[in-house]
Amino acid sequence: MKINEQEPFENGANPKKEQLGKFTTDNQGEFLTTDQGLKINDDQNSLKTGERGATLLEDFILREKITHFDHERIPERVVHARGSGAHGIFELYKPMAKYTKAKFLNETSIKTPVFARFSTVAGSKGSTDVPRDVRGFAVKFYTQEGNYDLVGNNMPVFFIQDATKFPDLVHAVKPEPDNMIPQAASAHDTFWDFISLMPEAMHNIFWLMSDRAIPRSLRMMEGFGIHTFRFINEDGKSHFVKFHWKPLQGVMGLVWDEAQRISGKDSDFHRRDLWEAIDAGHYPEWELGVQIVLEEDEHKYPFDLLDPTKLIPEEMVPVEIIGKMTLNRNPDNFFAETEQVAFHPGHIVPGIDFTNDPLLQGRLFSYTDTQISRLGGPNFHEIPINKSIPEVTNNQRDGMHRMQINKGKVAYNPNSLGGGCPFQAKMSEGGFTSYEERIDSTKIRKRSKSFFDHFSQPALFYNSMTDHEKRHIQNAFAFELGKVKTVPIRQRMVNMLLEVNEELANIVAKKLGLITERLPQPITDSIPADGNLEHYFSFKNDLPIEDAPSLSMATKLVDHIKHRKIALLTADGVKDEAFTKIKRQLEELDAVVCVIAPDHGFVSTENSDLYPVDDSLLTAASVVFDAVYVPGGKNIDLLLENPDAVHFIMEAFKHCKPIGADSNGSDLIQKALPNVKLPQEGVTTSGNLDEFVDAIKKHRFWNREENPKVPA
Repeated sequence: MKINEQEPFENGANPKKEQLGKFTTDNQGEFLTTDQGLKINDDQNSLKTGERGATLLEDFILREKITHFDHERIPERVVHARGSGAHGIFELYKPMAKYTKAKFLNETSIKTPVFARFSTVAGSKGSTDVPRDVRGFAVKFYTQEGNYDLVGNNMPVFFIQDATKFPDLVHAVKPEPDNMIPQAASAHDTFWDFISLMPEAMHNIFWLMSDRAIPRSLRMMEGFGIHTFRFINEDGKSHFVKFHWKPLQGVMGLVWDEAQRISGKDSDFHRRDLWEAIDAGHYPEWELGVQIVLEEDEHKYPFDLLDPTKLIPEEMVPVEIIGKMTLNRNPDNFFAETEQVAFHPGHIVPGIDFTNDPLLQGRLFSYTDTQISRLGGPNFHEIPINKSIPEVTNNQRDGMHRMQINKGKVAYNPNSLGGGCPFQAKMSEGGFTSYEERIDSTKIRKRSKSFFDHFSQPALFYNSMTDHEKRHIQNAFAFELGKVKTVPIRQRMVNMLLEVNEELANIVAKKLGLITERLPQPITDSIPADGNLEHYFSFKNDLPIEDAPSLSMATKLVDHIKHRKIALLTADGVKDEAFTKIKRQLEELDAVVCVIAPDHGFVSTENSDLYPVDDSLLTAASVVFDAVYVPGGKNIDLLLENPDAVHFIMEAFKHCKPIGADSNGSDLIQKALPNVKLPQEGVTTSGNLDEFVDAIKKHRFWNREENPKVPA
């Protein structure tokens, strides 16, 4: 008998069939059991010595239930604890046999399953989605040759050059151990104390202070493999390779004030955005690109390819697009999939290999060690989200949480009792062989002098920014260092900025009430005094690189508004045509239109037609939308008297967003922006859809920051 065919228990624990309603569960209509499959008669009361007596140790059902509950939360990741994930596929555009023998990069007919996880680095699992932070960008490819993990970030460089400094970096950025403050923030003394003494971190710090650190959406950020890896082809020839993910949604960021407000309005902003996009069929897409460098060209660049604090500007080595990833399915269970997925840069397939990047080398040890701790033992590969497509056949046995049941007495190799199985695979049979790189050196604890230049690339990055991007970097440094209580740390940091850009250093120093001073040269034993951009950044044929447009987010907008989130701000009495026409037209362009009104429920048009409200002014805010449009009608009278509606417009304008209205709806905009002359770029009041759409494509109108006219 199914549970929904039973009469309810006397205490009402089981609902009647008609009370069940519509629901989805793996256990629909089944009996409740213990973890051993034993049917449970009473799940509401523990076993006691009488109705008011002590609970008995004998109650194995209680102990099993409580024990499982006590261990439901596995240790969270030390870094990248706050994450969101999704399933998808990878499709190859063209075979890459010239460079690699990896099958998933050579067979265009195969759709390789993937699972991607995006994360913040510093915060705990319960922290906000939008702190100023690096974002993890990890993809697990379930290939026919085994799992391949591309484990990177949304920034192409890292803070440190050697893995031995990683614990120090994380300890510095995490909440300070005496008071566990602040959460998910780098704006505190210990972090900047460390950074101001680590010049090698300067390049990544500039990315962290840029808008890259506060992406508009997980769907709108680039991904990078960070390290230089190797491609190996069938002939055993090696090429150096760097990996790039290019979002087809464009690369867009938030402004800092907006990010702080989002944390208060919706701390799950990024997680919700990704989930809702996939749920609605607006599948995020990224193209996979590679930068290929001939092995014989390893030393031709003015930086070391093995230095993880350096990138190869696309102006020097263009990115070749080779395939596309589409995320098209949300996880069925967050814990089982997103939380238990185990990434590792050492999960590779034939045709991909490592370099001697000292940060990468340390990661190859660290990730396995971490997963054993987090996931309870060496068998984390047997968790469904981590299982490879090929069957696992080896002599590993036992350990915690072992799922595979191996038969026979042989668990060693070589053997004769098991017929010699499992066999080693030859290269021709797909067996992995490491690249044969000659090593003839002295055992030593030193760093290559080719790693010594720490300031040319941050200078290149800053010089490549547009005016508004530079302004945001200046303000970010001032904000972060302004939170530092120890003045000598502030001073040391602004002095360090002089090595990158004198104007930047002086602007930040002024905001902090400091005067910059030149640090003794060289700054440390490992830092050269020469920071000449042309010397460090020029082609071998003397073509200098003074800036690299590929580094600016302003060059990465897209010519469409697909999946942009538009607020349709309205109230009862809106004109039917004004409301329905703009909504229909925007949705035809694949934008996501949300009806925002003073109250939840429905809005009625002038003809008394009812339309559902997606969110109310009580719970919604402009910060979670890309643009706002106000259709006219009698609704404007209601909105003019609603301070939340007025603030909605003011706030959107302050954050440089596109605002649109028809001639009647413009009354609300004019009230919200009394000091703004209309119309102006980014604010359309004619009801012209093309003008409004063009404004959305541009994302923001940064000139408003130069002369702010609203107090929102």
